[in-house]
Amino acid sequence: MPEVYIHAIEGRTLDQKRALVKDITEAVVRNFDVAADRVLVQIIESSKENKAKGGVLFSDR
Repeated sequence: MPEVYIHAIEGRTLDQKRALVKDITEAVVRNFDVAADRVLVQIIESSKENKAKGGVLFSDR
């Protein structure tokens, strides 16, 4: 069972998440030759206060 983990900062809409997991699932089905119900996609969200780039929190950008 292929598993795909997406790490992202919170703030996307439910519709955006639905579209993303649909597209990712279709790509895995096409490239790994597995059924869609075998593909697990998990979105792991972080708050802007808990993620930084270049030493600066995203909440401070």
